[in-house]
Amino acid sequence: MSNGLIGKKLGMTRLFHSEGTSIPVTVIEAGPARIAQIKTKETDGYEAIQLGYGQKKHPTKPELGHASKADYVGKSFKILKEFKARSKDLVLGQVVSLDIFTPGEKISVTGTSKGRGFGGVMKRHGFGGGRATHGCLTPRSAGSIGCAADPSRVFPGKKMAGHYGASKVTVKNLEVVDVRPEYGVILVKGAVPGPNGGLVLMRKN
Repeated sequence: MSNGLIGKKLGMTRLFHSEGTSIPVTVIEAGPARIAQIKTKETDGYEAIQLGYGQKKHPTKPELGHASKADYVGKSFKILKEFKARSKDLVLGQVVSLDIFTPGEKISVTGTSKGRGFGGVMKRHGFGGGRATHGCLTPRSAGSIGCAADPSRVFPGKKMAGHYGASKVTVKNLEVVDVRPEYGVILVKGAVPGPNGGLVLMRKN
């Protein structure tokens, strides 16, 4: 079966253990997704499956043709993502649901982090900043970024102010606390990247 699933982050809440401890969890609406394409070593050079999730409002003719091969006639997938396949008993058009996850196992969740716009070095990299007294006019600046004569340049990768957030982030080894197929959601311990309503990819470790 599929190694992962496509979902949507709904938000965070908490669960209580029988002994009274509180567990912070993220609620993810996952699946159902449909196998849109099966890739093999003979045809593509590697083994994987392409999952289709959601429905696109205004699909193009090539998108409709691609979806029709997976018995999704007259519609098109909104999201297409590839996952590793753990079994060869796969059928084009097969539906993948939350059944692939079990409570207690560890998964990796990938999402796009919240965009923060242009951030300074203190917010973006956690710099300590300059002096807050004695006439310091730049208490939140980066300060010196290199020498003038030697090496006479700024090294690549130097931590400076710039675009912060809105990047691909993967959080590994998150525990699946509960799977609730009747609601179509999975509860994952801790936080996952992205805003509420953001797209996330869940993969088995």
